[in-house]
Amino acid sequence: MTSQPTLLDRLRQAVGADHVLTGNGLLGYEQDWRQRARGRALAVVRPRTTEEVAAVVRACAAHGTAIVPQGGNTGLAVGSVPDDSGTQVLLSLRRMDRVRALDAANLTVTAEAGCILQNLQAAASDAGFLFPLSLAAEGSCTLGGNLAANAGGTQVVRYGNARELCLGLEVVTAQGDIWHGLSGLRKDNTGYDLRDLFIGSEGTLGIITAATMKLYPQPAAQLTAWAAVPSMQAAVDLLGLAHRHLGAGLTGFEVMNQFALSLVDRHYPQQRVPLWRESPWCVLLENSDHESEAHAREQFERLLEAALQAGCVTDAVVAESLSQAQALWHIRESIPLAQAEEGLNIKHDISLPISRIPSFVEATDAELARAIPGVRLVDFGHLGDGNLHYNVQAPAGADAAAFLRDEEDRINTLVFDAVARHGGSISAEHGIGSLKAAKLPHYKSPVALQMMRAIKQALDPQGIMNPGRVLG
Repeated sequence: MTSQPTLLDRLRQAVGADHVLTGNGLLGYEQDWRQRARGRALAVVRPRTTEEVAAVVRACAAHGTAIVPQGGNTGLAVGSVPDDSGTQVLLSLRRMDRVRALDAANLTVTAEAGCILQNLQAAASDAGFLFPLSLAAEGSCTLGGNLAANAGGTQVVRYGNARELCLGLEVVTAQGDIWHGLSGLRKDNTGYDLRDLFIGSEGTLGIITAATMKLYPQPAAQLTAWAAVPSMQAAVDLLGLAHRHLGAGLTGFEVMNQFALSLVDRHYPQQRVPLWRESPWCVLLENSDHESEAHAREQFERLLEAALQAGCVTDAVVAESLSQAQALWHIRESIPLAQAEEGLNIKHDISLPISRIPSFVEATDAELARAIPGVRLVDFGHLGDGNLHYNVQAPAGADAAAFLRDEEDRINTLVFDAVARHGGSISAEHGIGSLKAAKLPHYKSPVALQMMRAIKQALDPQGIMNPGRVLG
């Protein structure tokens, strides 16, 4: 009598024994980037093809074993690491990293889920095109993870989130079937938009294995400016002026408060942060022009002149070279790293109607200061699309770990309640993961949650796809 193959046997048959990792040495897979959680996987499985992913899912479904998909493991909501049960299979898509095709006439590129975002940008650039999705983790995050969390980044104001950039998907379902949906069509009105179900679902409905994404012509010129503004309301006023003067050329509009920039200055003094000592807020703007650099510079000069006259800008600098522009963007992208150097902190990735952001910041800053004297606020983000990273640092000299342990739930409730009062969302681009799953029912309508649970039950009746995430 022959014995039945174990799950590990079937996984090794599916992807090869060398790509089923067990035992010690899996820290890079089992711990999230922020070191908020450390799990323990039954195994880490590294498929190379979509067919291998399907075989892995079929094996796990047959054994009733949960699957945790993972790309670059750069997420901030603890959505791609296993729990501590030692029973879940972590499915790493990093080996699926090919750019499969680029269609110049259709302005599309098709790449696998494990393709690093920076590599996809480079492939587009080498062919003379722009792939505009851009975020601080682009050197290590992957396309599949970007889509699973509906990533945003710094150019959403012009090009939209990952969802708006995606035309088609290839997905392995919870049953191990393959949906071949890699259409490059911009119009396809043949029923429910299945693509949009999987984008932003954080691996809870199926596994994205490849995607067809939009490309754009390279702009003739990109200019970057850094402006000091006296208030958040002034930053919103400047955004309105930028829309009127630059139109679709406005591709980036970032806001940063003085404390956020002080952390970059303290921990990375070589970066030379401009204007931050004299102003409570600074704004980083990008103008992409399809005519010429001279035209772009003329537009910028007119905008800044109008802003200075209106009083919403007190001082400004325009980058004179690509290296200067990159240095300004590097300052903005260094804020999360500088905050990590400062110590553990409580992060919020929120979105609000842009018109309500000044009142939210004023009211919530004051409420937090009353609740926790000396609390420090790292407030920055994508003002152009209404997305703030409203982060809370312990008072100077306090035990950061104790602050996180003792105050996180109270602070989250305070901030999320304020977000709800101002008509916003508790997650803009980082997702729900496991960090916010218990909070979601307090801020999402019961009807919306009911529909979401019905979709989950229909597509993943066994509940094996990334359990405990989004819907808890």
